[in-house]
Amino acid sequence: MSIIKVGEYEILTGLYYTKEHEWARMEGDHFKIGITDYAQKSLHEIVYVDLPEIGKTVAQMEPIGTVESVKSVSEIYSPLSGKIIKVNEELEESPELVNESPYDAGWIVIIKPQALEKELKTLMTSEQYAEFIRELLKSEEDSI
Repeated sequence: MSIIKVGEYEILTGLYYTKEHEWARMEGDHFKIGITDYAQKSLHEIVYVDLPEIGKTVAQMEPIGTVESVKSVSEIYSPLSGKIIKVNEELEESPELVNESPYDAGWIVIIKPQALEKELKTLMTSEQYAEFIRELLKSEEDSI
């Protein structure tokens, strides 16, 4: 995996992305899910992560938890439908891992997908997400 830099933000190649700034990485027959570098930098200092229950079945883009920062609370959406088979319990004691390592130690859940073939087509590739962030930054600049 390599990194695409867009401004101050890092986007990992080989992952799938949502417009709500979640990522999904295929690992065997399941997907590890987290929030992007853009999301964690926008939230700033993350102080709490509300994790879903293991065994819960979720629909694509259904909220699966929240990330709380000093400034706000944001929902985490599931990029894929499926069953939550694992949560990152380290985040209960160390929510700052999401800031320090959003694509690695700061992952949120692992899902066993149910409608993978259909739903992957609705997610963005790293290149598409990089373009999405470029457009987002451009519209932010234009509104200043």
